[in-house]
Amino acid sequence: MEEISQDLLKKFKAPAYPESFLLSFEGIEGAGKSTQLLKLKKFLEEKNFRVLILREPGGTPFGEKLRSAILNTKTPIHPLAEVYLFTASRVQLLDEVTLKELNVPNTVIIYDRYIDSTLAYQGMGRDLGVKTILEIHQNPPLNLIPHLTFYLKISLDTSLERQEKRNQDRDYFESQGRDFYQKLIDGYDMASELFSERIIVLDGEKDEGQVADDIKGHVNQLILK
Repeated sequence: MEEISQDLLKKFKAPAYPESFLLSFEGIEGAGKSTQLLKLKKFLEEKNFRVLILREPGGTPFGEKLRSAILNTKTPIHPLAEVYLFTASRVQLLDEVTLKELNVPNTVIIYDRYIDSTLAYQGMGRDLGVKTILEIHQNPPLNLIPHLTFYLKISLDTSLERQEKRNQDRDYFESQGRDFYQKLIDGYDMASELFSERIIVLDGEKDEGQVADDIKGHVNQLILK
């Protein structure tokens, strides 16, 4: 593992809104994020929370344009260009939506991908290094991290099998090879070690109902403190 100083890690903090929470879901393609996001949204709304689901890149008109440009390109993007495009989208989403909405009491914002995707995809997948990604994110508002992150971990073979079953056109990242996907898994594993108190690693190969129950248990511990 890269040597990451505690001083750098301490710059990352969860939002300090006493009645609102920021959560995120992570995982490689086919991990089941979309299914679990919707199940958690329903669960929280039944507890009378106001729930917003935001996706990265995207979530704002500016971010959605970047998303389309990145995912639909047929031309390789330089790794540094990738990370700064994702970062630009993230800053805009934090400023335009997230920070304002968290000010509303009883709000839960759930991100479909956040900084850990950048650590995995660009830090490890594109060989920029996890330290480089953290250094880019060390200043506000980019140093804001979720209260909890759910990493749905699946094997490389399971990911590829589930992608095949979808029978959909593959985007810029989905079209990468096995070596790239293995790097993503390694990147998520590294992020889970660096932020072990925040990132909950779940077996994404289990029955989706069991996974949902595990997530609900962790969320109950957070919101009922």
